[in-house]
Amino acid sequence: MLTVLIGAILNILLDPIFIFALDMGVKGAALATVISQGISALWVLRFLTGKKALLRLRLAAMRPALEYLKEILALGMSGFVMYISTSIVQIVCNISLARYGGDLYIGVMTVLNSIREIVYTPLTGLTNGAQPVIGYNYGAKEYARVKQSIRMMTVACRAFTLAAWAVVLLFPHRFIRLFNSEDLMLEAGVPAMHIYFFGLFMAAFQFSGQFTFVALGRSKEAIFFSTLRKLLIVVPLTLILPIVGNLDANGVFLAEPISNFISGEACYATMYFVVWKRMLSKQEV
Repeated sequence: MLTVLIGAILNILLDPIFIFALDMGVKGAALATVISQGISALWVLRFLTGKKALLRLRLAAMRPALEYLKEILALGMSGFVMYISTSIVQIVCNISLARYGGDLYIGVMTVLNSIREIVYTPLTGLTNGAQPVIGYNYGAKEYARVKQSIRMMTVACRAFTLAAWAVVLLFPHRFIRLFNSEDLMLEAGVPAMHIYFFGLFMAAFQFSGQFTFVALGRSKEAIFFSTLRKLLIVVPLTLILPIVGNLDANGVFLAEPISNFISGEACYATMYFVVWKRMLSKQEV
């Protein structure tokens, strides 16, 4: 937590200095980010080589072990696919919106993506926090606790997404005004927000199912569902829906809730039958 706070607070302090005081504009924002992340990284390195670390980093131990690298890469690949597919989706969305809505709707999508990241951050925290609990108890053959952990994670994620969905739909103006208060942005952004976040509550199943796969070392399923939601559902829908029924820009925003419903249900159902019913039930017997 301190590692994250160091980078975040430094970034907040350096942004106005570089952007306004030194009149560097966007370059100043970029420089502030690089400096703050660099200092945060140095603090982590100092901690991991200091006396407080349980296992210190030592040059003598920096020997690559292929068997561990393969496992680490396999488990980390789902997160990598998730982030890179999000970038690809944003590129495709901007291209489609430039054609069917113009710069105004590209700005709307930027605001919606920022709001989505605010909402998804607690979900990521919940699921990341549950992973070691699930993995540890599975390794200890405490399969009842694994089920309990999955159940609690799902309930927590579902409750949060339902609450977030209600807040976002009831107070869209306030969220948009955090980023832009122009009348045109509000006029275009409010209906777009209602469409884009309609399937938000289904994201709980995507997160719960996918991170359960990661916690249990089932990297293939985790990678598949990362790819399914973004690259196999959102990207094609983003290109197809705008020309269906003259939806135009609304078709681009509609791709997100549809993907949440399809991929969320598919991911959690697969987790339930593969992990809950097959792996855990058989182990309990």
